[in-house]
Amino acid sequence: MLKLLVVEDHALVREGMVRLLAQLEPGTSVQECADFESALTVLDGEEDFDLVLLDLALPGIDGFAGLDILRRRYPAMPVAVVSAFDDTPTITRVLNLGASGFIPKAYSGDKLLSAVREVLDGNIFKPNSQQGARLDDAVPLPPSKVSVKPEDVGLTDRQAQVLCLMVRGMSNRDIAQQLDLSEGTVKIHATAVFKALGVGSRTQALVAVARYGIDFESVF
Repeated sequence: MLKLLVVEDHALVREGMVRLLAQLEPGTSVQECADFESALTVLDGEEDFDLVLLDLALPGIDGFAGLDILRRRYPAMPVAVVSAFDDTPTITRVLNLGASGFIPKAYSGDKLLSAVREVLDGNIFKPNSQQGARLDDAVPLPPSKVSVKPEDVGLTDRQAQVLCLMVRGMSNRDIAQQLDLSEGTVKIHATAVFKALGVGSRTQALVAVARYGIDFESVF
């Protein structure tokens, strides 16, 4: 018999998910919590859940920090994030923190159940590229209370260096001289940075840096 836990503060959404998840198979047990502390209390008392479905925007805790706590405290228990914040850096960071899947709240009930079944089968579920929102189209994400390393949002070391120098106001020519690269190579790295952040311009990239609290301290 499947045993699931839904952690979601909005009652209407939570109740809808509970009813939906009960359809996975006969006898499925779905418990619910409205906040992170309640979820920890439940999990400390019962550790045999097959899956936890976690909202990122819970009151009283940074969603990424909450996910990290669950993965460290209950390493054998799968956690899937179900969130409206489905832009590319958020999805990347969630999966890098050890989530077994990222399920957008924009999904229909059938698609959500399909994604949950994939996670229960032991796979990592990730929305395809068409389903991930761009930064300028996404629901505003609450600012993170913890610093984010460039690799947490999918940037390589070189891409992080290029973005860091963009933040400092350098042109592509200046960045090329600073990093001893050709200007064409800098443009290639810049394009990769934009793709990783889900943006289409330098201006939007700078907004993303502030929005996610990206920390460049160890870049150089």
